[in-house]
Amino acid sequence: MTGVPPQRALVLDLDGVLLDTRPVMREAWQAVRAQHGVEVPFEAYEQHLGRPFDDIMERLGLTEPDRIHQTYTATSKSSAVLAEPFDGVLDVLYAFVAAGWLLAVVTSKPLDRAAPLLARLGCPFASVRAPARGGQGRCKPAPDPLLLALVDLSVDPRSAVYVGDMAVDHECARRAGVPYVHAAWGYGRPGSPAPRIANAPKDLLEILDEDRWRAPFIDGSLL
Repeated sequence: MTGVPPQRALVLDLDGVLLDTRPVMREAWQAVRAQHGVEVPFEAYEQHLGRPFDDIMERLGLTEPDRIHQTYTATSKSSAVLAEPFDGVLDVLYAFVAAGWLLAVVTSKPLDRAAPLLARLGCPFASVRAPARGGQGRCKPAPDPLLLALVDLSVDPRSAVYVGDMAVDHECARRAGVPYVHAAWGYGRPGSPAPRIANAPKDLLEILDEDRWRAPFIDGSLL
């Protein structure tokens, strides 16, 4: 039917975008260091956020990733109460819902750790894409999880926006052909080419302006 606007979707990363989970991650990594004799500091682990856990372990040169993951997961779950939504995030999410947008999450955090955190937000996420158990399927920066979330929502990539805070998020969006906004309140830096920057969650409300929506988000994007 002509004249009917397309369904739109706001897709977000979890850590560093929706919730400040750094206290949880720091607590979990301290447990790893204590129980497994790991000398790698949290700051080195943090540099690779956004990638699957096994990938991070390989990049840090750590063996026995399964045992380390068990410790990290158990401590993360018990420390989940330390995570807090970033200021203004909930108001922004509800504004998008009120405007008829669908919400989704694409994260590299396993679902068993992501679900309790997302439940604390109390928002109607229509899709949550996380790494499959056992490492099956490709993860960010591959475009697969973002594209699968849009398949869940029946939303065209051109009608979605992905909000992330790491270079892997930027690359994932670029490869999926999805407009990207970098959350400057998060933990990392964007990649190239320079994307649109949101300095605070409330800045995302500018996307609701129809005129701004029709403008490209990334110079030289695939759109």
